[in-house]
Amino acid sequence: MSSRNRAISILELLSHHTWGLSAHEVADRLDIPFAATQRLLSGLIESGYVHGGTGKADLFRLRVKLPALGLAYLGATGVTDLVQPILDDLAKRTGELVRLAVIEADSLTWVAKSQGARSGLLYNPDTDAEVHLPATANGRAWLSCLDERQARVLIEKSAPDAAGAIDALIHDVAVARAQGYAMVSESYEAGTSAVAAPIRRGATGNPIGTVSVAGPTIRMTPDRIQEFVPWLLASAAELGAAASSSPLFKGP
Repeated sequence: MSSRNRAISILELLSHHTWGLSAHEVADRLDIPFAATQRLLSGLIESGYVHGGTGKADLFRLRVKLPALGLAYLGATGVTDLVQPILDDLAKRTGELVRLAVIEADSLTWVAKSQGARSGLLYNPDTDAEVHLPATANGRAWLSCLDERQARVLIEKSAPDAAGAIDALIHDVAVARAQGYAMVSESYEAGTSAVAAPIRRGATGNPIGTVSVAGPTIRMTPDRIQEFVPWLLASAAELGAAASSSPLFKGP
């Protein structure tokens, strides 16, 4: 792994640990020699991306520079103006968490969300930026836009140890393809269910992202999910129509 890739790995790791990690913890978790870890952290501190000292017990955490860059980029792409009102409307209608993911090469990345629940159980998912394709409604919604060979390749790449379950996943993807949306129940996180639809560029029909509604399974019953589907599909179509105005939706 090059020094640049190691530095990026450190930034990604620290993004999940807002209270910081020691240099030893960073080195252990990323399997990087401790001396190299110290050099990389020092470089990131000088660049203004990481806050921390140089002692062995000091904790290192991200400075606001990196998230500020991300927010500035998303703002420049028009996501705030174009996308957020659509997500907010769907979240208000459903009373659940609505999330948007965009396609980048062979992956889906979360970029925006709106929380519709105001009381009771709140679904607060993990903070991984990349969507896990085989187990999430968003992942399956995108896979449903691909042919079986392409879907199988991405599933094997995302879950190399799930060889025995691939045929079952391919069947679920085929069901999602037929109905135009994907559903999962306690597949990715215990106690949660979700429904997602692909977002297609209006002019070409090419998939460029996904939009989902997710929440506690106790509320996200099959009947209630079916109530959400027309709103979800309408929002996906609206997002697809708006996509031409934003460089964020480039598609694969």
